[in-house]
Amino acid sequence: MIIEHIDAQLPGAVTDRHAFRGDQTIVVAKENLLALVDLLYREGFQLLVDITAVDWPEREQRFDMVYHWLNLASQERLRVKVPVADGGTVPSLTGHFKTADWFEREVFDLFGIRFDGHPNMKRLLTWDDFPGHALRKDFPLDGGDPFCMEGCTAPYNNGERARD
Repeated sequence: MIIEHIDAQLPGAVTDRHAFRGDQTIVVAKENLLALVDLLYREGFQLLVDITAVDWPEREQRFDMVYHWLNLASQERLRVKVPVADGGTVPSLTGHFKTADWFEREVFDLFGIRFDGHPNMKRLLTWDDFPGHALRKDFPLDGGDPFCMEGCTAPYNNGERARD
């Protein structure tokens, strides 16, 4: 299994691990991410399936970056989690995987996590001055209007903005 190989090649890099229904998950510090990615690629995990994040506002390391890899030859899957503090950054994987470009921009747009070395770190799904990051758990859902730009006094009404 790949986790035992990672332990042998990168001693101490894996800080936690678990498996559920055949899916393997490891947790690594962001300082070990690029070395891990190089190792995974050499071991056949050459398809980066997805990058996303999970918001844990009660934790000191507020976010988990979550990477999903697939080994096309063995069909083995691996999920890698990297804890990140609010305002922290993560190394970009765009130098290793072209698909990381859009995945990382999506995470930046929806969670506000920045990627060191990303060639085009700008919003992907919302406009440039969109207020906030829509997948953070503190994004307003209680009647506050995150779409209200200058001059708004009330939430949307049938798709129209109320203006002063």
